[in-house]
Amino acid sequence: MFITFEGLDFSGKSTQARLLSERLSQENFNVLVLREPGGTEIGEKIRSILLDKQTSGMTDTSELFLFSASRSQLVEEVIKPALEGSMIVVCDRFYDSTTAYQGSGRGLSEEAINVINTFATAGLVPDVTFFLDLTLPELEKRMLRSKSGKDRMESNGQGFYEKVRECYLSLARKEKRFVVIDAIKSIEEIHEAVWQKVEHMAAQKAK
Repeated sequence: MFITFEGLDFSGKSTQARLLSERLSQENFNVLVLREPGGTEIGEKIRSILLDKQTSGMTDTSELFLFSASRSQLVEEVIKPALEGSMIVVCDRFYDSTTAYQGSGRGLSEEAINVINTFATAGLVPDVTFFLDLTLPELEKRMLRSKSGKDRMESNGQGFYEKVRECYLSLARKEKRFVVIDAIKSIEEIHEAVWQKVEHMAAQKAK
C-alpha cells in the first residue's frame, strides 16, 4: 500500500506520517516512511538546493524540474522496490505537492505539470492521500510560533498559500483517494482518523 500526506507547511504532515509508520510497525506491518524532496542520496542534494534560503534566482520551471527529478529518483530507487517487496510506504508529500505549489502557487501550466508528474513517477498513484487542511490564519500563527525559521519554500506570501490550499481542496473534490482532515484538530484526533482509514484499507487488501 502506498500512503501519502499532503498539506500546507506547518500542517502537521510529518508528525502524522511518523505516527502512522510507528503504529503500523507496532501492528507488525512492514513499513517504510519517506519524505519529499529527498529520500535518496541524489534527492537529499536536490532538497538542500530547493530549501536553502541562500538559493536565489531560481526560475519556477527550474524548481518544478528539481522537485520532479528528486521524485523520479525516489520512485525508481526506493518506492517501487519497497512496494514490490510488499511493504507499506508512507510518504510525506508526493506529486500532489507539485500540482498545488508549482501549478497553482507558481502559476505554471496544469497540463504540463500533469505530464511531468506522470513521467517522473512512471504512473505511480497513491492508494490514499491524507490532506491536512490548514486555514491561512492558523498557518500564520504556526509560522510565528516556529523557532526553526522559514526555509526558501516556506517564505512565500499569503497569496501564494491561498492558491495552494484552493488547489488541494479542488483535488480532494475530484480524486477519490483524497481524505480531508481538519488540521486544527489535536495530533491524537488526526492520528486516529488516519489510522481508522488505513486499518480498513489494510483489512480490505487482506481479503
